[in-house]
Order: sequence, then C-alpha cells, then structure tokens
Amino acid sequence: MPRLLDGAWLGLLIAAGGACNATPGQSAGVRDSSALAERASRLAAQLAQADTASDAPLARWVLPHALAEISGIALTPDQRLLAHDDEAGRIFEVDYRRGVIVKTFWVGTQILRDDFEAITAVGNRIFLLASTGKLYAFAEGTDGSRVPFTVHDTGLDGECEFEGLAFDPTAHALVLACKNVLAAGLKDFVVLYQLSLTDTTDARISRITIPLSQVIGTQGWKGFTPSDLDVDPGSGDYVIVSAQEKGLLRVTAAGQVVWSRPLPPGHDMAEGIAITRDSLLIVSDEAASASVPADITLYRWP
Repeated sequence: MPRLLDGAWLGLLIAAGGACNATPGQSAGVRDSSALAERASRLAAQLAQADTASDAPLARWVLPHALAEISGIALTPDQRLLAHDDEAGRIFEVDYRRGVIVKTFWVGTQILRDDFEAITAVGNRIFLLASTGKLYAFAEGTDGSRVPFTVHDTGLDGECEFEGLAFDPTAHALVLACKNVLAAGLKDFVVLYQLSLTDTTDARISRITIPLSQVIGTQGWKGFTPSDLDVDPGSGDYVIVSAQEKGLLRVTAAGQVVWSRPLPPGHDMAEGIAITRDSLLIVSDEAASASVPADITLYRWP
C-alpha cells in the first residue's frame, strides 16, 4: 500500500470539498484506497473547471520528514514524479495526483553522499547533479532496492555552483543551471550549460548566457538565483525557479527572455520544478522551519 502524505491542507486547496472521512467498519487499507481515489477525483474536477486561476493552487501535499530537504524533482518519460533529498542518494517516487509516496530506492551499494542539487530522467536513465557539476547516472530501482551508478565530472566546478538540471529532448542534451556564477565576466548573467548526450567531442558542452537586466525587468529583484529548471513539453522553453527571489523565469532554448514573474504566495524555499504533459506545474519547497514542513504544490500551466 502506498504511504499517504499529510492531507491536512487538501480541503483548503481543492475546491471540490473537504478531506475524506473514514466509514465506520472499513479496514485501514480500504479507507486509504478510498481517500486516494477521492483525492484524484477532486483534482480531476478542479482541472475540468476552465475558469480556475492559473496562480491558484490545485493541491498542496505536505511531505514526510525524510523529504524535509527535498532538493529537486523530475518527471520520468511516463510522467511519474521523482524527488531526492540534499545529502544522500535516496530517490523517492511521489504520486503527485493522490499525495502518496509510492516507493524509495537508494543509489549505490552503500549510502552515497554528496551535495545533490537536482535530478532528471532520460529514457531509462536517471541523473543526479551535485553542486560541483558531477553527474551520477543510474537506472531506476524497485522499492527498497540499491542500484549501481556511474559518475561523470563535467569539469565545470571552477565556473559555476550548480542547482538545477533538466533534459532538453530537442537538443538531446542535459541543461544545467548555475546558482552561483564563478566564471570571470559572467556575474551579470544567468548562466546555463547544455551537455550533449550524443556528441562525445570536446565541444559537447555549450553555454547560454542571459543578461540579468533582461531577466529582472520590472520585478525589482537584485538578481536571479536559479534553484531548478524544467523544459516546457509544449513549447520547448526553459522554465527556471528561484527560491531566493521567489520568482519564475521563462526563456527560449536560445536564452531569449519570454517573461519573468513572482511565484504565487506561499513558497518560502522553492527548490524544485516540473511541468507535466497535461499542463500541470509542480513546485516543491524545502521545509522552512520545524513548523513549516516541505511540500509540493500543483498549479495549472501555463
């Protein structure tokens, strides 16, 4: 049985009704299944309402303590949501429509530790990105399993501290977002790197620079510090979230700014972003304090 996440906010954020009440005499398994079915039904009803505001949350799921430092999220090719924490190579599958943890598995035969910042899936491979630019590649595991991995060092640790990763299917490349720019002459830019998965030459890494002045526009931010990014499956644009500025940035794959705007209220530490093929925006937040737990929030997209 999948493990239910805390559903206390469900009644507040899904307009179809309050939280599900257990029926006397039902077993725990039956009650859990009923609750999950009702959650999915409520979300579907919300999505069917065309007049729902795009910045109004459709659902918000409170995450367990094991994901208090959720540091990245990504969708698999079949649209399942993967998440990871900040320091150990532990991967979670989260059913984002019903608010449950489906499974967890570990990377490595022993506990793998690094400063993990982002995750993405490419075919049957999953990539974890460390802040230094190291990429850990592995196959998806079953619940409770441990999977082997390989490591690729991009060699970009002198140019950037990374905190964002996505897969661009058009370029067949990984896209890495630079949180802190270390390279000389690029302090006034948002910097992205494309790592080709087909080109094996020295030219497989290319850089995209976006002037901060264009990113900030009229927002009044002092900068823009990426914490994650995803590729919009409809347009191919890159959508970047910043926890520090509490903002969203949309750029083309060539780095042209489409728009920048604030996140909706309620995002204190937005560390992850994912966009589904059926137009849902998923934002994950780390726990801001002992009384403000980590969560994932669903919005209509775009």
